Amino acid sequence: MTLPLLLLPGLISDARIFAAQLARFPQAIAVDGLGPLASLQAMAERTLEHAPERFALLGHSMGGRVALEVVRRAPDRVVRLALLSTGIHQPRPGEAESRHALRDVGRAEDAAALVDRWLPPMLAPAHRDDPAILQPLRAMCIGVGVEDFAAQSEAMLSRPPVDDLLPRIACPTLVITGAEDAWSPPAQHEAIAALIPDARLAIIPGAGHMLPAEAPDALNELIAAWLTEG
Repeated sequence: MTLPLLLLPGLISDARIFAAQLARFPQAIAVDGLGPLASLQAMAERTLEHAPERFALLGHSMGGRVALEVVRRAPDRVVRLALLSTGIHQPRPGEAESRHALRDVGRAEDAAALVDRWLPPMLAPAHRDDPAILQPLRAMCIGVGVEDFAAQSEAMLSRPPVDDLLPRIACPTLVITGAEDAWSPPAQHEAIAALIPDARLAIIPGAGHMLPAEAPDALNELIAAWLTEG
């Protein structure tokens, strides 16, 4: 029996971020946005309510942090774990002000104004003017909207520490980021992989933070190997 693959999107994203993964992996189930939930713990609880009994779990960006909360609650249900373009640090100086400023732009103007400030720096420089990559992502983020962004931003600002969790992860774990991810850079993922026993680290050249859309073929090959490794 093929192991179900559960995909968790990041901030102001939904299942559309995983279009290429859903096309490649028929057993994949993408959570269609984590909704206006104001804590990562609540997102994890909702994920588990609708998840298969046992599954491989992949989280992108904020979804990676939600994936860790899922593992904290139900380690026996998560058979494999992949953490993409994410982090484990607590809020840094200025982070709240930056997130709130974007929220306020969205509320004062509209979702497009928020997204047009937030999204381009998330992409590798070569992709920021590529309509085939930028426009579907922009449409997705605008569709998710300002209030989901606001709630998810609060969830990120109240994120729980995971230092005690990472050394206890026992399933095969893949840690991936793009070489040009300025938000979640390679060094950050090297640190994550070092804290998880036997984790495998992969850095994808030419990709930024929106890895599933920026480098789908390279990412899919890594996922395929992770799903079948012993």
